[in-house]
Amino acid sequence: MKRPFKRILYGGDYNPNQWGKEIWKEDMRIFKDARINSATISVFSWAKIQPSEEIYNFTELDEIIDMLSRENYDIVLATSTGALPAWMVKRYPEVARTDYEGRHHKFGQRHNACPNSPVFQKFASRLAGKLAERYGDNPHVTCWHISNEYGGECYCENCEKAFRVWLRGKYQTLDELNKAWNTEFWGHTIYDWDDVVLPNALGDGIEDAAEPHMTAFAGISIDYCRFNSDGMLNNFKMEKEAIRKFDKETPITTNMMGTFKGLDYFKWAKEMDVISWDNYPSYNTPWSLVAMKHDLMRGLKDQPFMLMEQTPSQQNWQHYNSLKRPGQMRAQSYQTIAHGADTIQFFQLRRSKGGCEKFHGAVIAHVGTNDTRVFKETAQLGRELESFGTRTLGTRNKSDVGIIFDWDNYWALEYTSGPTQDLKYVDQIHHYYEYFYNKNISVDMIPVDGDFSKYKVIAAPVLYMVKEGMKEKLEQFVKNGGTLITTFMSGIVDQSDNVHLGGYPGPLREMAGVWVEEIDALAPEQSNTVSFSDGKEYKCNLLCDLMHPEGAEVLATYESDFYAGMPAVTKNIYGKGHVYYVATQLEAAGLARVLDEATNEVSVSGVIAEETGLEITCRESENTRFYFVMNFTDEKHTLPASLAGMVDLITGKAAKEGDVMNKWDVKILQEAL
Repeated sequence: MKRPFKRILYGGDYNPNQWGKEIWKEDMRIFKDARINSATISVFSWAKIQPSEEIYNFTELDEIIDMLSRENYDIVLATSTGALPAWMVKRYPEVARTDYEGRHHKFGQRHNACPNSPVFQKFASRLAGKLAERYGDNPHVTCWHISNEYGGECYCENCEKAFRVWLRGKYQTLDELNKAWNTEFWGHTIYDWDDVVLPNALGDGIEDAAEPHMTAFAGISIDYCRFNSDGMLNNFKMEKEAIRKFDKETPITTNMMGTFKGLDYFKWAKEMDVISWDNYPSYNTPWSLVAMKHDLMRGLKDQPFMLMEQTPSQQNWQHYNSLKRPGQMRAQSYQTIAHGADTIQFFQLRRSKGGCEKFHGAVIAHVGTNDTRVFKETAQLGRELESFGTRTLGTRNKSDVGIIFDWDNYWALEYTSGPTQDLKYVDQIHHYYEYFYNKNISVDMIPVDGDFSKYKVIAAPVLYMVKEGMKEKLEQFVKNGGTLITTFMSGIVDQSDNVHLGGYPGPLREMAGVWVEEIDALAPEQSNTVSFSDGKEYKCNLLCDLMHPEGAEVLATYESDFYAGMPAVTKNIYGKGHVYYVATQLEAAGLARVLDEATNEVSVSGVIAEETGLEITCRESENTRFYFVMNFTDEKHTLPASLAGMVDLITGKAAKEGDVMNKWDVKILQEAL
C-alpha cells in the first residue's frame, strides 16, 4: 500500500458540482491563499454520476478531477454511495429502510439504504468499481472514501431473514440460541429459526423506555447491534474489494464519528487502511471529551488518523450553533494533530446556497470572497502547516495508560433495564479519562483484545460485560505487575447479557477481592459521602455498590444511609499487581485521590513533570519529540520551565521561561532525542 500521505492534507469536502464553472476558477484562486492542498469530492454524487439504471455519466467528475490534478491537489475520492438516487428507490422500493416503528421509508434522507439489500449492494459495488477503473491510476487520488458516516438501522423483512442467517452462523443450534437469549423468560422459547423476529417496536420493544430501541430481551438487541454493524461492514468490504480490482495501493477509509454507538469501530478498523473521522463538538463540549475521541480514533489502529471533517466556523444541526471564537478553530486543529492526526479537513470548502446545511460553516462563506474573519484564520493555519511540512507526519503518541472501550459493553450497559436510566457508558469512560487529561498523562483507548502488556495502568470503568477470555487477559495483566482500575457495574454479565452467577463482580471477584451484594441507585437529587482513612470526605452519587471485602484493603467507606461504614473504594494485591475497585461515582477530587495513588505507585506521570492548566501532549519520531502546548482555558498560563529553550515549530523561535499563553494560544516545541 502507498504511504498514506506525503504532506499534511489541508482542505476538505468540496462540491463544485453545485456551482457554475466560473465559480470553480474563483475557488482555485481563493484556495491558494489559504494553502488548501486537498479536496474530498463526489461524496453525494451518485444521482449525478448515474442518472438511471442503464446510464453512467462521468463528464463533470472528469472535469473536476482534471482541474484538481492540474492544481496539484491531493484528492480524497468518495464512492458516492452515501445517498441513494431517486430512480433506484422508485424502481426497487425494497432498497429503502424500514425503521424501528415498522414504517417503510420512501426516497429521501441520506442514509436510507437497507444494508442487506442485494439490489443496493449490486449497484454500490458496481459504482465503486467503475470509479476505481476510471480514476485509480491518477497519482493525485490519495485516498478512497467509501460511502459517508455509516450508521442507522433497518428492520425490513429482508434484514430479518439476514439476521436469522447471521444467528445460525453464530449459534449453530436453536438450543444454543435459546440458552444465550434466556428465552425461558416470558415464555419466548424459539422452536424454529423462522420464529426469530427483529427487536423493534412491533416485537419486544419497551414503550417509553429510558433508552431508544430498548427491548425486553437485551441479549437479542445486542445481537442485532452486532449483526447491523457486521452488515454495514460487509458493504464497506464489498466496495473496498471492488476498488482493489483496479487500484491495489491507494489507502481506503470511511469517515467515523468518535464514540458513535451504532458500529463496533474496533472491528471496522481491521478492514480500514487508515482511520478518518468527523469532529463536531458542541459549544459546551469539554475539551477533554474532544481529546478522548481523538485518542479513541488513534487507538482503533494504534496509528495516526485523518481528520476528515470539522467546521471552520459553526455547525447547522445542533440546538445551539455557536461561532468558533477567534483563534478557536486553529487551536482545535492543533489539538487534533496533537492527539495523532495527519490531516486537517473541513466540511466544507464553499458554503452551500440551499438545503439544510446552508448555514453550516465553510472556508468560503456566502459572500463569496476571502475577505472574512473565518477565511483569514483558515489561511493563517494553512500557512503554518505548510511551513513545517512533513516533520510531524507519522509521529506517534506513547502511553503508559490504557482505557478499555468496548462497543459490546456500550450496547449491553445501555440496553439493560436498570438500575438507573442515568448511567451512560461514554460519560463513565470520560469521567476517568478526564483525570489523566488534566494531568497531561497520555492515554491509549484500547479494545478488549488489545495488547495489555504495553501498559502500566489499565482503567476499565463499568466493565459490565466480561466476555470469554477477558477474565484471563486481565488476570495475566495484573499478575505480571499491572494496575487495573475498575468500578461499580463491572463483571455483571457474559457476552449474551446473562448474569455471571455466584456474586458480583462475577469473573473479577477473586482478582478484585470483593463481593458486591447489592447496588443502590441514587436519584439525581440524592448523594452520599465517602470517607478515607485520613478523614477526608468526598461526595458520591449515581450508584453505590454495597460490598464486602474478601482480602482487599479498604481505602474508603460510605458515611451515610444503612450501608454507612461499608467499603466504597478498595485495593487488592493480585500477583505482582493491584486491582482498585471504585464502588460509586466519586466527585472529581475523590476520584483523583484514588487515581493519584494508583498511578504514583507504578511511576506513571505526565508528559512533563510540572503541574499546569495547559493541555500538553507529545508526539515523537526516532529522533525528535514534539510537545504540543495549548491553552483551552479562560485564564492565562505561564509556559512550564522544562519546555523553555525549545524551538517553536510554528514561529521558528525558542520558547522562553515565563512566556505567557492566552486562551487559544498554541506552541509546538521540538526536542531532539
